[in-house]
Amino acid sequence: MSTLTGRRVVLGVCGGIAAYKAVEVCRRMVDAGAHVVPVMTSGASHFIGETTLSALASEPVRRTLWDESDPIPHTRLGQGADLVVVAPATARLLSAYAHGYSHDLLTNVLIATRAPVLVCPAMHTEMWEHPSVRDNMALLVSRGTHVVGPASGRLAGGDVGAGRLADPEEIVAAAEAVLAGVGEGSPSRRRDLDGVRVLVTAGGTREPIDPVRFIGNRSSGKQGHAIAEEAAARGASVTLVTTTDLAVPAGIERVRVDTAAEMHRAVAAVAPSAGVVVMAAAVADFTPVSVAPGKLKKRDGVPAVELTPTVDILAALGAAKPAGQVLVGFAAETADVAANAADKLRAKNADLLVANDVGAPSVGFEHDTNEVLILERSGEQHHVPLAHKRDVARAVLDQAIVALHRAGRPDEENQ
Repeated sequence: MSTLTGRRVVLGVCGGIAAYKAVEVCRRMVDAGAHVVPVMTSGASHFIGETTLSALASEPVRRTLWDESDPIPHTRLGQGADLVVVAPATARLLSAYAHGYSHDLLTNVLIATRAPVLVCPAMHTEMWEHPSVRDNMALLVSRGTHVVGPASGRLAGGDVGAGRLADPEEIVAAAEAVLAGVGEGSPSRRRDLDGVRVLVTAGGTREPIDPVRFIGNRSSGKQGHAIAEEAAARGASVTLVTTTDLAVPAGIERVRVDTAAEMHRAVAAVAPSAGVVVMAAAVADFTPVSVAPGKLKKRDGVPAVELTPTVDILAALGAAKPAGQVLVGFAAETADVAANAADKLRAKNADLLVANDVGAPSVGFEHDTNEVLILERSGEQHHVPLAHKRDVARAVLDQAIVALHRAGRPDEENQ
């Protein structure tokens, strides 16, 4: 069951070209069991019609503070919400929210609510990268505002770059993750990684055969990204080395790579100073000895592709692991999961090994869910039943923190 089930969500929609995606966000949240109340700004009405959202939502669209049937709509909506989602969130909205400027119904709701808030920025690259917008985002994040996106891709007018609204499924998944941790004493409320630097890898590497083809795997990177987001939410300074273009919340340092060699170089630069290293990426075991300069043609017959082993990044990290560091490896298995994971844990000198059966239904790869077995060096095992990948991330970091305390590593700020 989704964490959205039975929850009251205020969906704020601002005036941007990406407002059309809010319709799909609304539909998905309602399908998940949420009671969705849409609040549109005046600008949003230039891009989508009220009738569409009203038809899909749980209540009609709200737009104004001056509703005669409800003299104080902002407090009613704000106090009654379990979650406020703003998608898209424009530069104007972010500025108003950061500085308490309540000029319309949506900004009044944001200031009147004590519910968690998830903002989904969307704007042109130049606007997203402007210092004032970045400062506003940093201020909001420091106050506990949740963020998803923006992604990179095609923008209005044919431009390409950062600033694209996250896809609706990512927004809904982020909303579910936020709601999974809003209870008292929940892990997402803890700051048990304050002062700790965490390095996470995600996605599957691509080893080029020619300018068109590559050797790859089916890893989506979702689990690694979920771990990075959970670590950041718990106070860590996070570096995410990823092969994917999935949205990354503000505050996480993203390093984009493609090949195993690129990932190895990026990891080697950060790992010595990290308190926790989580190798969630699916790294290719082999790479072509040489890359064809041009596209290999079918008419030329079956090509001979000679392969050579890639650097075993996890083993290299285990061999050079500094005192007090916690190293977490991952193993995607299809049989004898526990036995194979235990062998890998010992061989790589890891502290924890997270294994899953990728042949099982709804587990790993492109799914939003996962089921894992977490192995400790002591031989103890922790089974995490099928759950959202953010919940799995939480369980993995819970065990990493236990291992970190056992190792007695001091916080970075005290070094």
